[in-house]
Amino acid sequence: MTSSTPSTSIRTQQHPFIQKLATCIEESWQQYLDLAPYLLPEDLGYVEGRLEGEKLVIENRCYQTPQFRKLHLELARVGNSLDILHCVMFPRPEYALPMFGADLVGGRGQISMAIADLSPTSSDHTLPVGYQLELRSLPTITFSQTRTFPQWADIFSEFCVFIRPENETEETQFLDRIREYLRIHCQQAIATPPTPERVEEILAGQHHYCTQQQQNDKTRRVLEKAFGEAWAERYMSTILFDLPS
Repeated sequence: MTSSTPSTSIRTQQHPFIQKLATCIEESWQQYLDLAPYLLPEDLGYVEGRLEGEKLVIENRCYQTPQFRKLHLELARVGNSLDILHCVMFPRPEYALPMFGADLVGGRGQISMAIADLSPTSSDHTLPVGYQLELRSLPTITFSQTRTFPQWADIFSEFCVFIRPENETEETQFLDRIREYLRIHCQQAIATPPTPERVEEILAGQHHYCTQQQQNDKTRRVLEKAFGEAWAERYMSTILFDLPS
């Protein structure tokens, strides 16, 4: 395993749809939010390893804002056979906001999995009213292949999109829906005043979200194979789904 600063981003080598979504996410953050750097552990910003004889590269970009303690965008690539995008926006614990998350997995020119959601963190597992009104006003879209949720996926909302896009048209529909989710999320976050009296409830919701996400066996198995169990646990608990103190 090596950790260094890459000369060029792996984004340019990834599936075109992953490139588009990564650009969409960063442009939305820049458009709506007041971004500041978020410091990652030096050895985890850019990582190289081997997975079943193929080179595995992981690239992380993180920011913070007054409303969000961490905006995380991860890109990963295994040889020429697997491309991954992973994104989570972690609200600060005094802001009663949902968790935005998105993941794409592509292999051999085909996106096999695409998911995006605004997941509630409230004790009653409902989204704030402002979110519900805006999300319900979005046009209905239908995808030809929906995916089955894993057993641990009680964290997701009724607005979660979990699909295998069949063609470029469906990829574009998914991208447009994420762009709307990001617009709604950023605008609602800016308009939401802090509620320090709800910190305990908000932290409990974020803990549950992170704990459930860490049950994703596929992610953990890949990391353990490439870097070992101890490294995989550290990466999942400090980079992918770190629990706020």
